[in-house]
Amino acid sequence: MAAGRRVNARPLRIGRGIMLVSLTMFAMAPLLMLIVTSLARGWFHPQVLPSTVDVSGWSELLTDTSRRTALLNSLVLGVATACIATVLALPLGRAAALSTRGVRRIVALLAFAAVALPPVALGIGLQLTVLTMGLGGSLRGVLLAHLVPALGYLTLVFLGVFTQWDARLEEAAATLGATGRERWTRVMLPLLRRPIADALALGFLVSWAQVALTLLVGGGAVRTLPLDVLAMLQSGQDQRAAVGALALTIPALVVLGAARVAARRTTAVIA
Repeated sequence: MAAGRRVNARPLRIGRGIMLVSLTMFAMAPLLMLIVTSLARGWFHPQVLPSTVDVSGWSELLTDTSRRTALLNSLVLGVATACIATVLALPLGRAAALSTRGVRRIVALLAFAAVALPPVALGIGLQLTVLTMGLGGSLRGVLLAHLVPALGYLTLVFLGVFTQWDARLEEAAATLGATGRERWTRVMLPLLRRPIADALALGFLVSWAQVALTLLVGGGAVRTLPLDVLAMLQSGQDQRAAVGALALTIPALVVLGAARVAARRTTAVIA
C-alpha cells in the first residue's frame, strides 16, 4: 500500500511542477518582453529577436529634459504623498481605534470609500475641488489629489495596527514619569517602525503609479512617468515606453524585496 501511494503521488508532483512553471512563465512573460523591448532597435515582424541592441532608451531616461522632468515629478509626488499621508493617517488611525465602535466604523467606511471609489469619479470630484482652490493643473493640486487615496489606504493600515495595540505599554511609561512626548518618542515610535515603514512604502506606491487622478487634476500640464509612458506608447515609441514601464516597476520590486527581508528577520527573532 505504501509503495502504491508513492507511485500515485509522483504524477501529482509532476502536475504541480508543470503548473508552477506555467504560472511563473505567465507572470514573467510581460516583464521579459519589456526588458527585450527596452534594449531593442529595429525589431520588426517576423524577427524572433531584435537585430540590434541599443541602450539609448535608458540613457534618455535621465538625459532627456522632458523625461527627466516626468521622473522628477513622480519622485517628488511619491515622497511627499508618502510622508504627508503617513503623518496624517497615524494619529487618525490611533484616534479612531481608541474611539467607540460606531466611530471606528464611520472612519473605516470613509477611508474605504476613498480607496474603492472609481478613479474617474473620484478624479472628477477632486478636479472640481482643486479648481475652486486655484490649484488646477499644478503640482500642488495633483499632490492633494494623490493624498486622498493614499490617506484612505494608510488610515486603514493604522486603524488595524492600533486596534491590536497594547495600551498598557503607554500606561507603564506614564507611571514611570514619561511625558506625552517621551511616550511617543521612546515607546510608541520605536515599536511602530515597521508599520510606519510599510505605510511610507505604500503611500509612495499609490502616488507613483497614479494615472487617472494625475491626468484629470493635472490637466495634462503636470508630467509624470506613468503619463509619459502612455504618451510614448500611443505615439509608437515602444522602446522608450518599455524603459519607462520598467522604471515604474523598480520601486515596487524594491518594496517587495525589503518586505520579504523584514519578514524573514521578524520570523528569525520570534523563533
